[in-house]
Amino acid sequence: MSDSRDHNLVQIAFYAALIAVLGLLPPFAIPFLGGVPITAQSLGVMLAGVMLGPVRGALAVCLFLFLVALGAPLLSGGRGGLAVFAGPSVGFLIGFPVGAFVAGLIMQRSRKLAVLPAAAAAAAVGGIGVVYLFGVPGVALMASLSLDKALLGSAVYIPGDLIKVAITAVVAETVSRGFPSALVSRG
Repeated sequence: MSDSRDHNLVQIAFYAALIAVLGLLPPFAIPFLGGVPITAQSLGVMLAGVMLGPVRGALAVCLFLFLVALGAPLLSGGRGGLAVFAGPSVGFLIGFPVGAFVAGLIMQRSRKLAVLPAAAAAAAVGGIGVVYLFGVPGVALMASLSLDKALLGSAVYIPGDLIKVAITAVVAETVSRGFPSALVSRG
């Protein structure tokens, strides 16, 4: 295996581990949305896409979800196993790798923009827009809610997600100044 390939695997594993670590922060469940919790893990999804680019970012999230499916209690609140993919948060989980991919793609395609606004746009579109595109219908289906109610109920997540977008943008900007090669999406 080449050094470059080893480096890629380490980056993917690191971001999968980061998403898992962010799951250690206590969740806050929203009862009227079937118990879908507010967690910090979507920050890890945003960072994976923005920092690693589309393919590596999505692979990091897929690795994380694979470990969850195997039963590792890595989701916020110590949840894991196949049962989580049959619950109300399944749409968000499915949307995580797609969101990371889109965030990474936006970062790659916006090289002419400064890192801070590009990362903010990438995290917002991929980490919020795309993830919600999967998550809201998943909540509606699994919690027996209308799409309107699921969408309205999901609005409670937006302020926290916007904070995660800002954190992602600041981290990407800071890393690009101090260690530019770690911002793989721009390399």
